[in-house]
Amino acid sequence: MSLSIGLTINGQPRTVALDDPRVTLLDLLRERLDLTGTKKGCDRGQCGACTVLVDGRRINSCLALAASLDGATVTTIEGLADGEALHPVQAAFIEHDGFQCGFCTPGQIMSAIGLIAEGHAGDDPERIRELMSGNICRCGAYQGITEAVLEAQKTLAERNRRDAA
Repeated sequence: MSLSIGLTINGQPRTVALDDPRVTLLDLLRERLDLTGTKKGCDRGQCGACTVLVDGRRINSCLALAASLDGATVTTIEGLADGEALHPVQAAFIEHDGFQCGFCTPGQIMSAIGLIAEGHAGDDPERIRELMSGNICRCGAYQGITEAVLEAQKTLAERNRRDAA
């Protein structure tokens, strides 16, 4: 039995035939669509390496059945940069050394973007750490990650003010 779903992935409409309705969004992205920036860590929703945005909200793609997302908009790490221009969160991660081995970085960045978009980040580092706690960094780059979120939030707020003016 084959099921066809429609998704907008990184701004591009896609129609995907699913041979198995149990395929996760993570496996669809990595194995079928060759979008390997989203990482497979624990495959249980505990590490956050697979975090993507679905309809603007952060989710663990290893826990989401692709079949349940028909019509959704999915943003992965590959969809952030605008040509050579990095997304402000990506740039802040580099500036604040918010990564070491880099394995968790795509999920951390996607979670940070979702956190900022949700309006929950604020300027309290403890709150940011708490709200990012679903994304584990085995190397311990948490200080740089927190600083990157704080800076990116300010950059995005300034950009929004300029765009509104």
